[in-house]
Amino acid sequence: MKQKIKVAHIITRLIIGGAQENTLLTVNGLRHLPDYSVTLISGPTYGPEGSLVDRVRGRSALVIIPALRRNINLFYDVAALWALYRRIKRERFNIVHTHSSKAGILGRLAAKLAGTPYIVHTVHGMPFFKHQSSWKNRLYRFMEKSASAWTDKIICVSKTLVEEAVAAGIAPREKLITIYSGIDVAAFRKDSSRRARIREKLGIPGQTPVIGKIARLFPLKGHEYLLDAAVSLKTQIPEVKILLIGDGILKQSLMLRARRLGIADSIIFAGLVPPQQIPEYIQAIDVLAHTSLHEGLPRAVVQGFAGGIPVVCFDVDGARDVVIDSVNGYLVPAKNTELLATRLIELLRDPNKAQRMGSAGERTAGERFNAESMVSAIDAVYREILACGK
Repeated sequence: MKQKIKVAHIITRLIIGGAQENTLLTVNGLRHLPDYSVTLISGPTYGPEGSLVDRVRGRSALVIIPALRRNINLFYDVAALWALYRRIKRERFNIVHTHSSKAGILGRLAAKLAGTPYIVHTVHGMPFFKHQSSWKNRLYRFMEKSASAWTDKIICVSKTLVEEAVAAGIAPREKLITIYSGIDVAAFRKDSSRRARIREKLGIPGQTPVIGKIARLFPLKGHEYLLDAAVSLKTQIPEVKILLIGDGILKQSLMLRARRLGIADSIIFAGLVPPQQIPEYIQAIDVLAHTSLHEGLPRAVVQGFAGGIPVVCFDVDGARDVVIDSVNGYLVPAKNTELLATRLIELLRDPNKAQRMGSAGERTAGERFNAESMVSAIDAVYREILACGK
């Protein structure tokens, strides 16, 4: 009987988020291929962002490392490194594949020390970026560059991330590859019955124009810019609603901001929505706003496109890998709330243009961002590095 290829995927935590959903789709996709035995290793998952742990249990081998935490802590980090090393050494994985910055550094170092033949890392977003203190920026660049020396292949979820990695000297171009983050495209297809049902649930009349945003209520996600733009939106289109899908530590401050701006009655906080329900909530949206300041690949934009929804997106990081300006949506400079409002109003007032852009986005999602293509490309990477090692 042919021996299976043993692969470990390591991620810091399994909250509801783009990197985590990407990882689960990869793990589940590989699990269905006959040549792989896949283990998922994660730190503990807690906090207001929700958990994806239940989507793993019973489907894939799951190992929780209690010391693997998101924040830097010397005691926990050393304990996590030791636990990862022992697990990897004992299981004798053929490939260790890490995700996110903390798990990426500790996981790759542990795999190197344990003598793992091949190490792969996925960059979902650079840990260093413009809106960050200089010392953190330098530290993260140094750590990423060091870890790349132990890595056989670095997968970036957008072409922009490849260029950022090369420009920062993280790794040579030949070590980097772009594999777009995939989603279950079919789950997001338009459905008028779902649209009516979710709007009724949210208390939104059928013809009310709705701007939606899908993101955790956390710093750098840019909710404050959408709220500021909503002042102009409400002036021009009084009946407009802003649907915020997600929860987090900024909820109270955002509610206070909305009241201070006089738009509280226009804002709907949907709260934490399970990933399997996101396709239904997207049906309620007419235009998606994506105002994050840092995003390797704007996964929420891809989800909106899969539902045939046009997008207005801040032009940061991997946005250009998804949004073709004036074709499937609009790109606007980050923090430019005036232009953000103008573009949103334009699409709400011109349903024909919105429909054309939404249809173009739907084609983009189907052609470039389906989960099957992502898993197939990762399988090809594994086979390439295994073949080169023979």
